Amino acid sequence: MQDIIWKCVFFDALTPYELYEILKLRNEVFVVEQNCVFQDADDKDQQCYHLMGFAGNELAAYARLVPPGVSYAFISIGRVVTSAKFRRCGAGKRLMQQAIDTCFSLFGIQKIKIGAQLYLKNFYEGFGFRQHSEMYLEDDIPHIEMLRE
Repeated sequence: MQDIIWKCVFFDALTPYELYEILKLRNEVFVVEQNCVFQDADDKDQQCYHLMGFAGNELAAYARLVPPGVSYAFISIGRVVTSAKFRRCGAGKRLMQQAIDTCFSLFGIQKIKIGAQLYLKNFYEGFGFRQHSEMYLEDDIPHIEMLRE
């Protein structure tokens, strides 16, 4: 696998190309692959930082870094997604570690809260997150809230 080059910018600094690649990847995975019709454009993107991992010109991995007070009282990491082409080679783990490190750099070391798809519970536990809610359905997909102290 080729190296992933990480870039994180606030919404206003995204280029049209970057924004298009982000929306394309989120739609490929969350709408088409997971067969989930939902409103991805939730008016939070404009208040967030966007972490992009590029392999050449291709967006391999992405996460939305959410400041405190936008989704939760704590900082949050959302829309965590890896392109199917880059799965099973560590790109998702590298993305999550980069997201945590970048959150700490941007917002200071503090708690991080996420809304995670239930099937990824063990993945997130590997980064210190612990289940913080009962299971709930979001867009007919089982989710849990998780907190990293």
